[in-house]
Amino acid sequence: MLLHGTDALKEAAAAGHALPAFVAYNLETVQGITAAAEAAGLPLLIQAGSSPFEHAGREPLMRLALDAAARSAAPLGVHLDHSRDLDEITACLEAGYTSVMVDGSHLPFAENIALTKEAVRRARAHGAWVEAELGALPGDEDVSTDAVAPYGAMTDPAQAAEFVAATGVDALAVAVGNVHGFTKDPVRLDLDRLAAIHEAVPVPLVLHGASGLPVEELHGALARGVAKVNVNAELRRAYLEAVRATLPAALPGSDVLSLWAAGRDAVRDAALDVIGRLTPRAEEANA
Repeated sequence: MLLHGTDALKEAAAAGHALPAFVAYNLETVQGITAAAEAAGLPLLIQAGSSPFEHAGREPLMRLALDAAARSAAPLGVHLDHSRDLDEITACLEAGYTSVMVDGSHLPFAENIALTKEAVRRARAHGAWVEAELGALPGDEDVSTDAVAPYGAMTDPAQAAEFVAATGVDALAVAVGNVHGFTKDPVRLDLDRLAAIHEAVPVPLVLHGASGLPVEELHGALARGVAKVNVNAELRRAYLEAVRATLPAALPGSDVLSLWAAGRDAVRDAALDVIGRLTPRAEEANA
């Protein structure tokens, strides 16, 4: 069933948990993410967004994700991730997306506000909620690299408060030492900065680049207002490793079905592992 509104996001924030958001590129990744939601019995988001559109095409991937969510017994939102294009945002909203992320983090502050305000206006007309980003995350969304977060790119708490008040966004993605993709050295989040942002803004926070994040860092973020966590690289790696392991047996008979099934099931298992990490024990959530 399609997950509408921000109730799941707010409930996760109140409980010290997070709404998982997984990037989908094709049929098998959509199927794996959906199967994980059904196995866990918990809400999550399928992120079929700007970057995957370049591979699958916007219309086919939109329809695939929306149909899977609508048919599933699990509550699934369909989210446009990292969009810088208002026309693209409008197309996804008109198709039935339940939330969108407008990414003006590359723009000067005033221009980011203007872009985000317009995205919020359009989303409200379709009953969808909006995530925006303030600060800059290094790394590639689709190819894992040894990125390092520069201190100067981190989100400023006072600026975050001004931004949220000016735009009316429902959730704010922040830069607190997190990066897109895997890193050579363990990521250490600036949890003091994250706590200050949480104190300054009235909306749930979003953590991008959670793949490979040490569990103590992840749970520290959940305790400081993060209520949506994006994961991409872990699922990509699981998919590719499963395909590599299956390929020798599949190749002689050109058995693509076993290859695709292995990738799908690996995505499901990786997503379930992430879901488990996003539900910290009560004593950790209250620490």
